[in-house]
Amino acid sequence: MKIATIVISVLALALIIFNATQINFDAPFEGESMIALITILAALCAIVMMQILRVSKRIEEKVKGRR
Repeated sequence: MKIATIVISVLALALIIFNATQINFDAPFEGESMIALITILAALCAIVMMQILRVSKRIEEKVKGRR
């Protein structure tokens, strides 16, 4: 599970970097720039969810260790 979360986070980071190059900073809310911004936001959400999953798994392991 740890490797999967890392891989997904790295792919999301790659998407963020790629889409940051696609933004037209003269008109960031028009055309393909808007699509790039939405994709960047979705990738950021994916990274946050993977971090939450990783933390919850750590908490689960610690709780199991106390029993």
